[in-house]
Amino acid sequence: MTRADVDKLDAGDTLAHCKDRFLIPDNVIYLDGNSLGALPRSVPPRMEQAIRQEWGVGLIRSWNDANWYPAPQRVGDRIATLIGAAPGEVIMADSTSVNLFKVLVAALRLRPGRRRILGERGNFPTDGYVASGVAELMQAEFVALEPDQVYDAIDEQTAIVSLTHVNYKSGRVYDMARITQRAHEVGALVVWDLCHTAGAMPCDLNGCEADFAVGCGYKYLNGGPGAPAFVFVARRHQDAVRQPLTGWHGHGRPFEFIHEYEPAPGIDRMLVGTASQLGLISLEAALQAFSGVDMQALRHKSVAMTELFIRLVQQELPDFGFGLATPLDAASRGSQVSLTHAEGYAIMQALIARGVIGDFRAPDILRFGFAVLYLRFVDVWDAVAELKDIMASKAWMAAEFRQRKAVT
Repeated sequence: MTRADVDKLDAGDTLAHCKDRFLIPDNVIYLDGNSLGALPRSVPPRMEQAIRQEWGVGLIRSWNDANWYPAPQRVGDRIATLIGAAPGEVIMADSTSVNLFKVLVAALRLRPGRRRILGERGNFPTDGYVASGVAELMQAEFVALEPDQVYDAIDEQTAIVSLTHVNYKSGRVYDMARITQRAHEVGALVVWDLCHTAGAMPCDLNGCEADFAVGCGYKYLNGGPGAPAFVFVARRHQDAVRQPLTGWHGHGRPFEFIHEYEPAPGIDRMLVGTASQLGLISLEAALQAFSGVDMQALRHKSVAMTELFIRLVQQELPDFGFGLATPLDAASRGSQVSLTHAEGYAIMQALIARGVIGDFRAPDILRFGFAVLYLRFVDVWDAVAELKDIMASKAWMAAEFRQRKAVT
């Protein structure tokens, strides 16, 4: 693979124009969109309007006049188009962790007599923490298994299979259709965490007959730090769902202020309290970056870009002690590549100092996320070249790169 080969990939990139939809600092190669998405150009002017006009002038009238109140439903419907859901099946609410709690409790209530939640050992810690807490609260059992053991463990005692579609460390992808079908064969329900899927690759929740899903708005969806999360409930479950956090925005008649709780019809019953309106406004503006983007084309570029990165690492860095934690099979890989190295933290800090921004996950994972709307193939070439120089020059050994920061 040569630089000329990489230039040809950029010349044929049908999504190259999307890079102009983002504000990327000069001399930065941003490979951490799997942790925090870059800033879309559409966001600052929209936030300026929201703060100065809608909040500053409109004040409380903007809940009606600026159409704030239906934002959770409106933004949810937009995200639904990216994850294979229908209008009225996705709503913005709370954080991913809170939404996971809500749907796990709701799913257990839909399967009385079954008390087992199956999960993955090595999943993002929050998912395990929340599932363990739900199990304790509901007198259930949470069982975390190795990824290759999950499918065979799904049986008639299983109430819920709770998995992250794309693993946050390795980038490994579960076969959503196969897992969901197996769960349904034995009467279990499936909860999918889409934090590393939504906006990064196609997803067909309804095609797979998924039951529930949750995800965040600040990674590949580029909604900004702490952007609101989303929750999906298949329409066939909505009338029966009883979620545990019965707040007033989930009430069927919230502005009648009655004392008895009556769940709202449909997906609205997954709401709890007042939405983070500025966060929703930012996310809604950010989603303009996906206008006209075909998700299959996005996936095609993602596969090509991750394959290029892996090939260049193998070509340029065979003698520097790197391992590959991400599957070679493209169908089993999300839009990230994870390398392993005993000195991974210091190496990543050295890369970041040179403007190649990825991140580190203990104990030895260097993560590189490929948010392909704002990346060029030459960025991949240049990132590997910087990594090679850091290793050859031993620049990573500097004391400044070995001091652990609070956020890695």
